[in-house]
Amino acid sequence: MTQAIRLPIIDLTSPDRTSTARAIRQSKKFFSLPLDEKMKVVRRNHRGYTPLYAEKLDPSSTTQGDSKESFYIGSPEDKSVASNLNQWPAEEVLPCWRSTMEDYHTRVLDAGVRLISLIALALELDEDFFQKTGACNPPNGVLRLLHYPGELQLSEQVVYGASAHSDYGMLTLLATDGVGGLQVCREKFKRPQIWEDVHHLSGAFIVNIGDMMERWTNCLFRSTLHRVMLTGQERYSMAFFLGPNPDCVVECLKSCCSDSSPPRFPPIRAGDYLEGRLKFTYAS
Repeated sequence: MTQAIRLPIIDLTSPDRTSTARAIRQSKKFFSLPLDEKMKVVRRNHRGYTPLYAEKLDPSSTTQGDSKESFYIGSPEDKSVASNLNQWPAEEVLPCWRSTMEDYHTRVLDAGVRLISLIALALELDEDFFQKTGACNPPNGVLRLLHYPGELQLSEQVVYGASAHSDYGMLTLLATDGVGGLQVCREKFKRPQIWEDVHHLSGAFIVNIGDMMERWTNCLFRSTLHRVMLTGQERYSMAFFLGPNPDCVVECLKSCCSDSSPPRFPPIRAGDYLEGRLKFTYAS
């Protein structure tokens, strides 16, 4: 399930003045740094920089890896585990970079939690259901800055910017610079798969349903299979992954199963599911 929706929570009507536009500009500044400077904050404990080809989102792919570089930022207030603290480029190298990203993270986290409340109402649950179950108390929000290079490689294989995958959490809010390449497959279990371009809508987020929501709803809300194709143009985007608290146990909602439609997935601790998926992403 992928939808482009307008969110009044964050003002996107004047791109030069919005936190989204500022964050994209700062993201471009980071990715334009020399590689040795970026490697000073290389990924540790799922925070920091990942270089080109470090990830393969589709483990079945035979390519060397996905043609993108990225930077992971967790909740600015998450200081419960020392190893999970964010990494930041030096202030003298990128002034105001950290404060810009922390501001954007806070704003989009608020938007995501409000969307989760709307999903609860759509499922005929209490508006604060996911807060009461511990999923959003506190939520696990990770911002991922992404840069896809403009150069197209000569290869006998298709080289993906991001190979086919679904996101791991509850939902994802994606902001882009308007360059195309994102595709979705509405019927992920059908063969052959049919891929459709996702068109940019100015002033809107692209919202993906994630695996955790699919498990909760017994596939009533299906996670979105998607990929990014390289177009010959540089592409920048910012994906905000809203996931459950790692200690939350995700199991089929009673309203989403019956004798004729039993639960398709066993209960699982959210943190264990996430670690399992990340293990395969970096297995190569």
